[in-house]
Amino acid sequence: MSKATVVPVLRELVRCYQSFERASGAHVRSLGFTPAQFDIIATLGNTRGMTFRELGTRTLITKGTLTGVVDRLAGRGIVQRCDHPSDGRATLVRLTPRGERAFREVFDPHLAFMQPAFEALSESDRAALVRRLRSLREALDRRMEALQSGPSRRKAA
Repeated sequence: MSKATVVPVLRELVRCYQSFERASGAHVRSLGFTPAQFDIIATLGNTRGMTFRELGTRTLITKGTLTGVVDRLAGRGIVQRCDHPSDGRATLVRLTPRGERAFREVFDPHLAFMQPAFEALSESDRAALVRRLRSLREALDRRMEALQSGPSRRKAA
């Protein structure tokens, strides 16, 4: 496989992600939240709360940034920290009643804002895109697993 095979796909994938982030981020900011705050609100919506570990896994927010974003949302009365009912070492983050209202006020309008961009593709094209993106993600996950297994494990195999 040559650079000519990989580079055009990488370039378009990055450009697509950047365009998505620009449009999504601008709309989320118009609703009064940062993209990271929206990510937490959207992730916690319709749940009983999550641990910091779960939030970190399910959002696009790095561990180092997560605490600060949660702190700012807590300061606005959007989320609260609670003791985990079965794990004394863990803390749950959940939406407050004000946070539940914020979720209802921003989530569906944001999906409605983004919808026309996705409707520009036919239903079959969207389904094919989902399949292809999943295949690419799975291939990238396998590369990550190979990297994490380290050279000493690969030699032993």
